Amino acid sequence: MKSSPFKYGFTVSGKSFTNREAEKNKLLNNLISGINTTIISPRRWGKSSLVEAVISDIKKKYPKHKTVEIDLFYVSSEEEFLEIFAEKVIKASASKWEDRIKNTKEFFKHLIPTINLGIDPNNDFSIKFKWEEITKHKDEILNLPEVIAQKKDIKFIISMDEFQNLATFKEYAILEKRIRSVWQRQKHTTYCLFGSKRHMMSEIFNNTSKPFYRFGDVIFLQKIDSIHWVKFIIKKFKETKKEITPEDATIIAKTMGNHSWYVQQLSSYVWERTETVAGKAEIQSAINELVYANSPFFLKEIEVLSSTQINLLRAIANNEIQLTSIAVMSKYRIGTPQNIIKNIRILSNNDIIDKYNGKHEILDPAFRLWFLKQFYNVDFTKMLTTD
Repeated sequence: MKSSPFKYGFTVSGKSFTNREAEKNKLLNNLISGINTTIISPRRWGKSSLVEAVISDIKKKYPKHKTVEIDLFYVSSEEEFLEIFAEKVIKASASKWEDRIKNTKEFFKHLIPTINLGIDPNNDFSIKFKWEEITKHKDEILNLPEVIAQKKDIKFIISMDEFQNLATFKEYAILEKRIRSVWQRQKHTTYCLFGSKRHMMSEIFNNTSKPFYRFGDVIFLQKIDSIHWVKFIIKKFKETKKEITPEDATIIAKTMGNHSWYVQQLSSYVWERTETVAGKAEIQSAINELVYANSPFFLKEIEVLSSTQINLLRAIANNEIQLTSIAVMSKYRIGTPQNIIKNIRILSNNDIIDKYNGKHEILDPAFRLWFLKQFYNVDFTKMLTTD
């Protein structure tokens, strides 16, 4: 049995990576040219896949550039961050464990790391420090890639996913200033920083009072246009001996708001239901499954919301524009104008809503469908349209 040609739930690359050529070229040129770059967008819009595709190209085409990929999602302290940073840089500096040990001894002047090797030393390699030493010499870790790069006549490109998690550390403000102070002087090391919490990332990199303001170029990732999704969907169906019309492919893309994750997920569900030619029945059934599959996540999302915040979402989902008008406030029981402004800020900071063309909208298209079903009993399968 053939597997679905549509991929979601993890970073996609190769044939599953679609139409980010402009962003891909810009990011590649930035990193090769030594321009630090931050990528900002809502969750699941393809940031990680974009970076992965660019890093893959760099590895193939630019042998003098050593790449370091760090995911900060599970990193919970400054100490852990600095240890992982040092470990990843050392591992990238040499392919053999013997050379890594040599580099560790050579490039740390004040810190004395403990090196741990596993059964497979080339893969099972880790570094630990005494916290008392780190507090005195953290600059030695932060500047490690630059020191190695100068000595070895190479360049480092360091990508960090979920960068905003650093802001949750105790005494982050001090660390933030320290990092910026060290990294901004580096000439042989370039950083690509991105994360899933758009408002936190914007606060770090676009607030004029923050140390990382103007740290480098900022890419605000946009949605992939419907026309490119339609071509991609039709192509994937055709490659697997199935068919879908441009109209139905457009319905998939627009129903999911051109959202990268959900377009791939819905396309996959439709593909699985299709024997030869996909149609409206397959799309309707697939949407029902997609919303049902994501229901536990959506329930968890609204469990932490207050009743007035949920009522505010009801108003937004119902396409209300004048949220602070007397009629809307009375109809939906969303509180005073001050309450509304406060709740809009909370929902925006949590990437649940955003404002487009003067109108607030629910960001997650599948969550919007689920919400309409839960609170308005809307049959969203009748909403299918190419408009």
